[in-house]
Amino acid sequence: MSELGKTAVNSFGAKDTLRVGETDYEVFRLDAVAGYEKLPFSLKVLLENLLRTEDGANITDAHIRALGEWVPTAEPDTEIQFTPARVIMQDFTGVPCIVDLATMREAVEALGGDPKKINPLAPAEMVIDHSVIADLFGTENAFERNVEIEYERNGERYQFLRWGQTAFDDFKVVPPGTGIVHQVNIEHLARVTMTRTVNGVLQAYPDTCVGTDSHTTMVNGLGVLGWGVGGIEAEAAMLGQPVSMLIPKVVGFKLNGTIPTGVTATDVVLTITQILRRHGVVGKFVEFYGAGVAAVPLANRATIGNMSPEFGSTAAMFPIDDVTLDYLRLTGRSAEQVALVEAYAKLQGLWHDASAEPVFSEYLELDLGTVVPSIAGPKRPQDRIELSKAKSQFEIDLDNYATPISGVDAAIEGTFPASDPIGLTPEDEESAHRISHQSGDSHHASHAPVSHTQPTQVALADGREFTIDNGAVAIAAITSCTNTSNPSVMLAAGLLARNASLKGLKSKPWVKTTLAPGSKVVTDYYAKAGLNGYLEDLGFYLVGYGCTTCIGNSGPLEDEISAAINENDLAVTAVLSGNRNFEGRINPDVKMNYLASPPLVIAYALAGSMNFDFDTDSLGKDHDGNDVFLKDIWPDAAEVQRTIDSSIDSGMFETQYAGVFEGDERWRSLETPTGATFEWNPESTYVRRPPYFEGMTMETTPVTNIEGARVLAKLGDSVTTDHISPAGSIKADSPAGRYLDEHGVARIDYNSYGSRRGNHEIMIRGTFANIRLRNLLLDGVEGGYTRDFTQVDGPQSFIYDASQNYQAAGTPLVIFGGKEYGSGSSRDWAAKGTSLLGVKAVITESFERIHRSNLIGMGVVPLQFPAGESWASLGLDGTESVTITGIDELNNGTTPKTVRVVATPTENSPAGKAVVEFDAVVRIDTPGEADYYRNGGILQYVLRSLVA
Repeated sequence: MSELGKTAVNSFGAKDTLRVGETDYEVFRLDAVAGYEKLPFSLKVLLENLLRTEDGANITDAHIRALGEWVPTAEPDTEIQFTPARVIMQDFTGVPCIVDLATMREAVEALGGDPKKINPLAPAEMVIDHSVIADLFGTENAFERNVEIEYERNGERYQFLRWGQTAFDDFKVVPPGTGIVHQVNIEHLARVTMTRTVNGVLQAYPDTCVGTDSHTTMVNGLGVLGWGVGGIEAEAAMLGQPVSMLIPKVVGFKLNGTIPTGVTATDVVLTITQILRRHGVVGKFVEFYGAGVAAVPLANRATIGNMSPEFGSTAAMFPIDDVTLDYLRLTGRSAEQVALVEAYAKLQGLWHDASAEPVFSEYLELDLGTVVPSIAGPKRPQDRIELSKAKSQFEIDLDNYATPISGVDAAIEGTFPASDPIGLTPEDEESAHRISHQSGDSHHASHAPVSHTQPTQVALADGREFTIDNGAVAIAAITSCTNTSNPSVMLAAGLLARNASLKGLKSKPWVKTTLAPGSKVVTDYYAKAGLNGYLEDLGFYLVGYGCTTCIGNSGPLEDEISAAINENDLAVTAVLSGNRNFEGRINPDVKMNYLASPPLVIAYALAGSMNFDFDTDSLGKDHDGNDVFLKDIWPDAAEVQRTIDSSIDSGMFETQYAGVFEGDERWRSLETPTGATFEWNPESTYVRRPPYFEGMTMETTPVTNIEGARVLAKLGDSVTTDHISPAGSIKADSPAGRYLDEHGVARIDYNSYGSRRGNHEIMIRGTFANIRLRNLLLDGVEGGYTRDFTQVDGPQSFIYDASQNYQAAGTPLVIFGGKEYGSGSSRDWAAKGTSLLGVKAVITESFERIHRSNLIGMGVVPLQFPAGESWASLGLDGTESVTITGIDELNNGTTPKTVRVVATPTENSPAGKAVVEFDAVVRIDTPGEADYYRNGGILQYVLRSLVA
């Protein structure tokens, strides 16, 4: 086990001293390794990591030479152990990490060890940004009341996190209402060059991190190598375990030219997302290089880096240069830190040199001058649509979502009811869903109605009436880490709002409008630029500093609008400045979701419909009765830049981050438990001791084959972690809802799955419960259902209920999947829930990187069908009994390349069905992963290592 602080072997003689100002730093020089100069930026960072942590056992001179001798075009086959400098978490994924660490302390004690050994060995920081929900909007008090409601909902969790901040060394928490984790990371937490005293010596080395959110890659824009991992990997990293990985291929993406007028950073990133997803970069690093890099502002680099999970790449790096240093100065980093970053980067060959073209595995190129305004949707980030074609493409896509007027062949659409507001006063109830709209007249969209359904009349409680149809924009949200602290698009949005307001335009009354910046600095520079009032005039009041709509915390629509949508099965839309638009993610009432830049979010709020052509359709009338088009209010690029220059200064960052870990009065007044181990509340429905270590001994249990398993779910392509992991609101008649009822929790206090991630009982019941999940064991059914083959004829059942019956009968379970299984966010509960449901193997056509690794970390074996085959081509229908042999070869210290799968017909199978046999590829890719699997999971491996 490699630990931070362990003395390096230094077999290459790389240890040296770097003096910056009056301070000496111990460094490990890359030029000690032959071949370092040709390596891409990201691999140089990995090379330094190995030089500094070389221990002669897990990290050897052979690993270091393998990096120096890297063959760009070769398929990755060399495993290395990467030790991240720090770990960063958000609260949804971070709470289970701290729950597990608290449980590990008790388990260590039970095994005869010291519980205080369970302590972060690498700095760990958590930003609470995922809990705020946009319950209130369109009012001046929306922010304050949303934060108050957040504390009412989550006070129990926050008390637990405050305990963790005091109980664990080197663990810090950024309280609620501060900003989005990735923005706080680049504005304050990221060091670019780390310093740490190791064995009494002050070292300097590259800042690297892993995070419990896949968009950790936003920090790549700052020259910091980092990516998202599951919570279980993050926990291991905090405990000194390196991340096992193969030396990756690196795709060079050359940038040339400049962004045209009218084109935003969002348009650029959607274009890059489409290019890279088509090219195929899963499991690879991407690096941006070329003369165009210097012209890309840091905020735009961060926007591009943020979307790495949408490309599918592990990381999306920009090198360190003067733009990096300028950003560090702007955000209030000290002169000493900036000097260290520059000196260290230049010493190690990590400084960008546009004239030197690195060697890459593959090459791509983009002329920024060719980018055009774009959106992406209606359900995937890579499905880019040119804005000029958005209306025509919408009409095509609508066929997949709208129910014909006749109702014939209507799609079955399962939806959760809108979540009830929690802790609202009667005054709040009246204003919670009110859009700021000055006119009392009825409003109708200016576009022709779409023909799939009859337009629907809606009458609100305040007397307003209007008609909505398919394509109506129900939500327009400036949200998510991608854009909400990028001044170029945020100020463009503010200026567009100003221009629209001055002409008398208003958001349509059926649009829920929300503003959730990634940082408090945004509202500072909005205020200095005098733009807050114009945004509010269009309904874009501040609702919180957090992820909100992009992660499903959009809050409910107005009751009358929600009822009209569901009663008429309308395919309404959401437009958000986020990075994720998967089905069922944004709001249960909304079927079609589109990603767009902040100014376009406002434009669509004015338009009110996706069935709208900005080139030819008027947004409304000005005060003189003239038609107003988007081009009439779109801000000039030069004015946007002037506003940036005049409205943002380093003092804003210094002020907002001066007491970033202290929190407001609400945070400081929370009652905080004390002690080395946590006192679990047996009545808690938020935080409970998980069962991972129950009955655990120091000796491992031999790996066994899987005999007589049944299929819990048969799934198609692109099943994301959103489909698998519990998320969103909790349905009253679901297994999780029943659990809360049994524990005396009122429906109004259910809260969301994300807020209850610290309670495994809730999370098991919500696994595979997404309202858009299509388990093909059933015909025409969506949601968390399966066939329960423990019952006669295998009737339809909740997946959780069936799982309990299977486990009671001692029957193991398997999942059949398609291509890109587990894509999306790094959700540890997608793997934890799968394991706790009794699933022993997942057999798919292909996996996304993080989820495959997480399955192994929870003791579930990931297998792939033979190349070119699928469950459909092999004739598997999911009614079979499945036996998998050959897994037990792991007991011999080796990992089998394939295992034998035999699927035998059962009484539930069609008459005459034949036995199906095939060799499945074992996707345990590294020896380290094999060790985790042999131990029953990564946490068990770490725990045994610490006690030993």
